[in-house]
Amino acid sequence: MHKYILGLVLTSSLVFSASMDFDKDTKGLVRHLKVYKAPRWVSKVELSSGKSVYFCSPKSMLEFYHHPGKWIELNIKSENDFKKILVTDFKTLEPIDAKGAFYVYGATIISPAGDDLVPFSSYKDAKEYAAKYMGRRILNFKEIKNSLIRLLNGRI
Repeated sequence: MHKYILGLVLTSSLVFSASMDFDKDTKGLVRHLKVYKAPRWVSKVELSSGKSVYFCSPKSMLEFYHHPGKWIELNIKSENDFKKILVTDFKTLEPIDAKGAFYVYGATIISPAGDDLVPFSSYKDAKEYAAKYMGRRILNFKEIKNSLIRLLNGRI
């Protein structure tokens, strides 16, 4: 019983440690859209400097992730400057670790940024969504290359 309670406490502390604390004035870095208008698409990168950067979609966050030097004002030298990368689970609307998420590519539902990658914490949820909305593939974080982001943005 004690192990169960300890597990529950640890799990809940992990869930509450990740948050998307944006307000009505918070704009995404890449597309400058107000993120509160589409909360199920919000992504966030916490930098080691203590600054948090928001995005209106996972695609926008990945565009930043692959080319952070494009935003000189953030003074990012390497991936080591990223403390935490979060996306919103499309089913639960909870913030989840972007590197552990499963992303549906090619679905019929689009984000404020257009064609996008839909994140889920579980492969099962991603598979169900892909079946319902004609998703073509389910990818993990490492499989998402800059060339795919460029394709989604219509730049290939």
